Amino acid sequence: MNQSEMKTAVENIIDDNAVGTMATVKQNKPHSRYMTFMRNGLSLYTATSLDTHKTEEIKENPYTHILLGYEGEGFGDQYVEYEGKAAIHDTTELKNELWNSYMENWFDGPDDANYIVLEILPENIRIMNKKGAEPKILEF
Repeated sequence: MNQSEMKTAVENIIDDNAVGTMATVKQNKPHSRYMTFMRNGLSLYTATSLDTHKTEEIKENPYTHILLGYEGEGFGDQYVEYEGKAAIHDTTELKNELWNSYMENWFDGPDDANYIVLEILPENIRIMNKKGAEPKILEF
């Protein structure tokens, strides 16, 4: 599989599996939680509150590890492993672009001061577990 085919495969897995786990570092230990992701190319975006542990953790150490795609069937389920660097954004343009009505469960609207967006820029992406095949690494 060439790099272009790998990029397409990664994008398809993300498009089909918006919910995954995001790990940050808390007191030198991993701290994971489920998040919903959107993508633009290979950059990932997720909404969160300014007043969360993950925001504090990213301010201290911006590196994150994300898993997307495992469907629970076991051997052969493809998923992606993202190693990346997270940045915190609160621009009106990005918040409006990502806003959807589901977010009303946590925020008053796209202008809510606690609503921020995390952007994850990938540093390493691996496609894992395709029926026992070796992991495929998307190079940057």
